[in-house]
Amino acid sequence: MTRASGDAGQVGGFEALPFGVLIFVVGVLLITNAWTVIDVKIAATAAAREGARAYVEAAGADEAEGNAIAAARSELTARGRDVARSTVQVIAGAFERCRLVTLEVSYDVPTLTLPFVGGWGDGAHVRARHAEIVDPYRNGPEGEADCA
Repeated sequence: MTRASGDAGQVGGFEALPFGVLIFVVGVLLITNAWTVIDVKIAATAAAREGARAYVEAAGADEAEGNAIAAARSELTARGRDVARSTVQVIAGAFERCRLVTLEVSYDVPTLTLPFVGGWGDGAHVRARHAEIVDPYRNGPEGEADCA
């Protein structure tokens, strides 16, 4: 039996393996980032809903906005989100009977998010709004109950 000399036994295409691994890693990062955006949208929607509910259920006009912002931030924290990346504000309405109050929660999603490490950059800006009507029959709010 004789040994082959030269390139006769060489396997071609070995350089494609690192390229395939690179494509796989980039694909996993893209899917992870897309899921992060979806998860943040769900968290922002829940925070806006809880904040609007806290606003319309407040005891008085003086504490309504503070309660709304605190409830929205508490919901974001409960869902594992960094409150420093969020903005919570009442964009429409007032604490009066039959008034529609709209609360908006904005959140900046990092460009790259890695598990156990965190995120870098400002990639997507997620925004959620929720509106509720101040109860016309409750005690406390000003105005007449003309919507009922």
